[in-house]
Amino acid sequence: MNEVSPAARDVILAFADDEHLMGQQHTEWIGVAPFLEEDLAFASIGQDELGHAALLYEALVGRDDADIDALAFFREPADWRSCALTETTLPEWSDSLVRHWLYDAAEELRWQLFADSSLPVLADISVRALSEERFHRRHGDALLDVLLSVDDARDRVMASLRAVLPLAMTLFDGAPGETEAVAQGVVSAPLAAVQAPWRARVDDRFGLVDWATVAAPAATQRTQRHADFAPMLARMLEVLDLDRTVTW
Repeated sequence: MNEVSPAARDVILAFADDEHLMGQQHTEWIGVAPFLEEDLAFASIGQDELGHAALLYEALVGRDDADIDALAFFREPADWRSCALTETTLPEWSDSLVRHWLYDAAEELRWQLFADSSLPVLADISVRALSEERFHRRHGDALLDVLLSVDDARDRVMASLRAVLPLAMTLFDGAPGETEAVAQGVVSAPLAAVQAPWRARVDDRFGLVDWATVAAPAATQRTQRHADFAPMLARMLEVLDLDRTVTW
């Protein structure tokens, strides 16, 4: 295992687990998205997010595939550091589209926090990730440009925004070691520091939000799982559980 502090591990896992689960959420739209272009787009974006997760897991355990799989799949739920936004199943397409936009708007800001990390591998990963994130944001913006210009579609998108925003606030819940990781230079600031610029992006995209009415779930430092986490993990393990000794 690579030598990182427990605090650094917490912060890296928080991002890796979010990327992992967002990748999984995107791939679950393969074959069922409302039209072919979105089927392909979500699959491609999901593949990128899974790739980012793999790089972050690798930063913790090295390049052995079995070690990466063990970290990515075979931990106890309490050891995950994902947030409720990425754990929640959203069966409505408009909800998933809004989540995609909200997540990617925050994701760019999160990668920037690693740009000058005291762990060079994190700075290197951020360069690659930020270059790919441009295309994710461009995709979400292009689709919303069309949908928000049509009254019926706009109504559905705005209803989804109201439904998903409270979950999105969990993105800024820092992992237990976050304060120490900032002090160590692993990350340049806590997640809470990027919430204000993220809110400004949301306001610019959807119109001014009455943020006082957005009731975020209680902060848990990412140590508690959403009710949708267990069935989601079970779906993720359907193939791996056929034989855990095999590198798939």
